[in-house]
Amino acid sequence: MKIEKKAQAGTMQSSDLMVFTEPADTLDIQIDSTVAKQYGHLIQAKVEEVLNRMNVTAGIIRIKDRGALDYAIDARVQAAVLRSQEA
Repeated sequence: MKIEKKAQAGTMQSSDLMVFTEPADTLDIQIDSTVAKQYGHLIQAKVEEVLNRMNVTAGIIRIKDRGALDYAIDARVQAAVLRSQEA
């Protein structure tokens, strides 16, 4: 699956995140997190897990994280990807 258009999901509130998607020829994941030093590798792994599960192979995924937990990351990434596929 490729990201077809710009989309977003989430909020900038504490313990949440914003996910932005854009079309691209390759898959590029960019993460900006308030807890990147401690949990950046776990956030990256969770995002990759969701994208792999959804068979996303191309697109830019930008994440602005404010300390979200795994279930929030999963839901927000999934919502943004699904919105990027809507007509």
